[in-house]
Amino acid sequence: MLFQQQTINCKGRLLDLSNPIVMGVLNLTPDSFFDGGKYSSEKAILTQVERMLTEGAALIDIGGMSSRPGADIVSPEEELLRVMPSINLIVKNFPDLILSVDTVHSKVAKEAVEGGVHIINDISGGDIDSEMFATVAKLEVPYVLMHMKGKPSNMQSQPAYDDVVQEVLDFFVKKIGELRALGVKDIILDPGFGFGKSLEHNYDLLKNLEVLKILELPLLIGISRKSMIYKLLETSASEALNGTTALHMVALQQGAQILRAHDVREAREVIQLYSQLNKV
Repeated sequence: MLFQQQTINCKGRLLDLSNPIVMGVLNLTPDSFFDGGKYSSEKAILTQVERMLTEGAALIDIGGMSSRPGADIVSPEEELLRVMPSINLIVKNFPDLILSVDTVHSKVAKEAVEGGVHIINDISGGDIDSEMFATVAKLEVPYVLMHMKGKPSNMQSQPAYDDVVQEVLDFFVKKIGELRALGVKDIILDPGFGFGKSLEHNYDLLKNLEVLKILELPLLIGISRKSMIYKLLETSASEALNGTTALHMVALQQGAQILRAHDVREAREVIQLYSQLNKV
């Protein structure tokens, strides 16, 4: 039997993963694919954070750059202008909240952690900023290692794999080795649904997600309202909650321990139902 890591050390605080948890999404970008521009005032930000906590989020992921297909990488300076005021605001009002920052820039990672963030969530797996791994090691914080083929600007231009599951696994093995060599202790794996993968690749990966448990590290899944749902159903991101819920249950059955979600209450309900099934 394979055992996944059950706790993550977040700057001296333990994040318990013995039961699956929800990471709430707070996008501070004007152009995010689903909720861009919704949280542009202090009141809106604090209201949304409080709502997600009330609905059962164990931590919240703050992002200042859209990673939707076709998006450009923003500069560290622009990203800091977007995220640091909100990080300071949230830390002041919710001092016990575990925060992660969604960034590809080591400069943003450093300043965010110094401002109170606990986890670095990097969609590029260290490939966009060569200083990211060393920075995470120096900061001594957990790191979300995500697989992406290409960059957001070109990742959906005919992505090709001989075996998507094997290639994602090989990527993780290589990157985990690099991180361990630098002394990074807590690594969370994100297979990167929708990042350089076709519809078929995404479902192949989800169906075989359990393969990644061989690495014995926590699995984070980000499928909330993504195009792998609404394109298949011929709807839209705003109509993709039901499909998200269905695939969240599949992900949990395949070993996911963290659901990164826009809709916290619904994700928590899936976890409750999944937990009950496992008790029977």
